[in-house]
Amino acid sequence: MFDLNKIFNFYYGWWKNIDKFILFLILLLFSLGLFFSLVSTSIIASDKLNTNTYYFFIKHLLFIILGIFILITFSAVNQKKLFQISKYLFLIFFIFLALIPFIGIEVKGSMRWIDLPMMPRFQPIEILKPFLIVMMSIVFTLNNQKHVYFKYLFSFLLILPVILFLISQPDIGQTILIVLTWFSLIFVSGINLLFYFSFFIISFSLLIYLILYIPKFEYIKSRLFSFIDPSSGNNYQSERASEAISNGGFFGQGIGEGTLNSKVPEAHTDYIISVISEEFGVIIVLAIMVIFLILSYNILRKVDNENDDKVKLILIGISSIILFQTFIHIGVNIRLLPTTGMTLPFLSYGGSSIISTSILSGIILNLTKRKMI
Repeated sequence: MFDLNKIFNFYYGWWKNIDKFILFLILLLFSLGLFFSLVSTSIIASDKLNTNTYYFFIKHLLFIILGIFILITFSAVNQKKLFQISKYLFLIFFIFLALIPFIGIEVKGSMRWIDLPMMPRFQPIEILKPFLIVMMSIVFTLNNQKHVYFKYLFSFLLILPVILFLISQPDIGQTILIVLTWFSLIFVSGINLLFYFSFFIISFSLLIYLILYIPKFEYIKSRLFSFIDPSSGNNYQSERASEAISNGGFFGQGIGEGTLNSKVPEAHTDYIISVISEEFGVIIVLAIMVIFLILSYNILRKVDNENDDKVKLILIGISSIILFQTFIHIGVNIRLLPTTGMTLPFLSYGGSSIISTSILSGIILNLTKRKMI
C-alpha cells in the first residue's frame, strides 16, 4: 500500500524548496503554447485530416501532461542522482541517434525520426540535448592542472559524433544550435580567447565548406542563396511567414482570422511565432520574448549564488540553448536568418520538442531550488 503521509511529505518538500517564480514562468509558457495550439491547429485538423477539430490540441495536451510529470520527476530527484541518470540517458539516446541511418524514417528529405512499435515517433536529438549539456558541463569541470586543454579536447570529442550524425541526416539547424551552446560553455569556462576565436573561425569555415561543396547539403545551399537573393525563388515559406507578420500588425487580425496555417505546412511548429503574430499581433510576440528573457535572467541570477562550477555551467548551458533556439526560430520567421526548421521552446507543437523542453525545465528547477540544510 502507498504511504500517503510519505507521498504528501515528499511533494510538500518539493513545493517548499522549488523556485516558484521560475516554475510559474515555465508553466506560463507551456500554457501559452497549449492555447496557441488550440487556436492554430483546429482548422488544419478539420480541413486536412477530416477529423476532430481538436485532434492536434488533444495530442499537444497529452504531451504537456506527460511533460509536467517529467518536469516534476527531474526537479525532485537528488542532485547526485540527477547527474547519474543523465549519464545513462545520454548513452541511451545517443545510441538512438546513431541508429537513425538504420531504423530511422525519412520525412521531407531528412532522416531525423525513429518510429518504434508501441512508441510514438520521436526525434532522438531533441531528447539528447539536455543530457548533452550535463555531460559537457561535467567534462568542463574535470580537474587536470597538468593538461589544462584536455577538457576542451574531451568535450569536442564528446560532441563530434553527435554533430556528424546530425550532418548525415542532414540537420544543420540542430548542428548549429549544439555548436553555439558548446561555444558558450567553453567561453565561460575560462578558455584562452585566441584559442577560442581560432577554433570558432575554423568551425565556421568548415560549415560553409559543407554547405557550398557537399551535394548532400544542396537544399541548404539553395535556402541560403534564396535568403541572400529573394528573387532567386525557393523562399515560399519565409515569404508567407513575413506576410503573416505584416498582416497581423501590432494587435493582430483576431483569433481564427489568420491564413498562414492553410498556406504553409507545419506552421504550428516551425512558424508558430508568425501564426501568433498574424492572429494576436506583434505586441503578444514581444510579450513572449520578454517572458523568455525574464526566465533566462532568473536562471542566470541563480548562478551568482552557486558555488558548484558544474551546476553553474549546466544552468548557463540550458539558458544558452533556450535563448539560441528562440533567437533562431524568431530570426527565421522575420527573415533575419535562412530557413532552418527550428521549433520554439515551450510553444511549438511537437512531442519531442515538448519532452525535451520539459527535461530542461526539470533540470533548471532541480538546480535552482533551495538547498536543504
